[in-house]
Amino acid sequence: MRAVRTVLSLLGLIRDESRRPYRPERYYMRGPGPACLRRMQSGGPLAH
Repeated sequence: MRAVRTVLSLLGLIRDESRRPYRPERYYMRGPGPACLRRMQSGGPLAH
């Protein structure tokens, strides 16, 4: 019975992990990166 309970617990964990919504803001950098900031400060061709 302990093995069955463990397997069911693991299946529940996998199911819960797959249900989580995808949130790109948690994985991607927000704002300009260091190279973009350098270009903006130097007044390069891509400066805004």
